[in-house]
Amino acid sequence: MHGFHETLFPLDIALGAAGGPERATEIVTTLTGREERNTRLAHSRRRWDAGYGVTSLAQLSAVVAFFEERRGRLFGFRWRDRLDHASGTPGAAVTPLDQALGSGTGARAQFALVKTYGGAHAPYARPIAKPVAGSVRVAVNGVERVAGTHFTLDAAAGLVTFLPGHVPALGANVTAGFLFDVPVRFDTDFLEVNLSAFEAGAIPRIPIVEIRP
Repeated sequence: MHGFHETLFPLDIALGAAGGPERATEIVTTLTGREERNTRLAHSRRRWDAGYGVTSLAQLSAVVAFFEERRGRLFGFRWRDRLDHASGTPGAAVTPLDQALGSGTGARAQFALVKTYGGAHAPYARPIAKPVAGSVRVAVNGVERVAGTHFTLDAAAGLVTFLPGHVPALGANVTAGFLFDVPVRFDTDFLEVNLSAFEAGAIPRIPIVEIRP
């Protein structure tokens, strides 16, 4: 990913942030009152305000240093979403059966990590571009494979590549479990910090926005 630093925003601050997914839905109402709805984006885009996680002057200083090293909006970085950062249900341990990645063809060696939401009506498959290295577990037809022996992981792109001799056979189900971060950037080039207001309990605004690979 161009202009991206593989570094994690301070975790203690990120876990106190406020935010979530955003969609871009266009709604047109006809003269009869009927609605036509359409989405302009295939994927949701998440936004947060990291200011809610800043509770001390030391944390505020750490954010300023992090912001300066990223040159404001110039460089992206990793963000840990407290609500949604694992392949399974919240609080559950990662298993290699958590998410379906696809079926083997006998020749296909590479599979992209995804997390699917819902399933009854219109399941949404979210690309996972920034898995946490060392957390990814992979299985083929329910049998777990070993990283470095059967497959390799590109943790900067979210790609699992099976090594020669271990490519999934035709029709084999490939699944995976993982922890993951979100690729983001600051959504401002100006951090306005009023220390008097901060000491009085005011929350600084530190906007963060998801970026797509």
